[in-house]
Amino acid sequence: MRNILYVMIAMLALTSCQKPAKIGFIDNGKVINEYQNKKDLEAKYQAKDAAFQKKADSIGQAFQLEAQAFQTQVKTMSPKMQQEKYQALGQKQQVLQKQMQSEQQQIQQEFQTEIDSIIVKVKDFVKAYGKTNGYTYILGTSDAASNVLYGKEEDDLTQTILDELNKAYKK
Repeated sequence: MRNILYVMIAMLALTSCQKPAKIGFIDNGKVINEYQNKKDLEAKYQAKDAAFQKKADSIGQAFQLEAQAFQTQVKTMSPKMQQEKYQALGQKQQVLQKQMQSEQQQIQQEFQTEIDSIIVKVKDFVKAYGKTNGYTYILGTSDAASNVLYGKEEDDLTQTILDELNKAYKK
């Protein structure tokens, strides 16, 4: 009986000595959207998109001028020539549309690849921050997927992580 009592006291002592889990959480959306690296990337691609739009407008205007020139010449052409010219203009329009669509998709794919890279950087940073600062868990939440329905304000690491990320990015 005495041995059981000693074992119980020892177990109680051991369980009471366990360190409680250190848990924090971040708002993923806020961290990503306010990360300066992402803001710079968006600015870069907005400039690329604006240049693409100018190019597309310029090509579109040149095609419109060509089509208008054809409309003024159509009366002097034979029906066979008119049909050939219509077909040529139609094919040219399709080629231009495909080219513009392809360029736009390429820009979007490049942007998505770089965004994915930024997300990986943020995840790696949060993981390293958690290890360095003794966290057992750092949970993520966002408006789209709320994994943390409630958390104490002192456990919200969003601004701390964001500040550290931006400081590291500036270096």
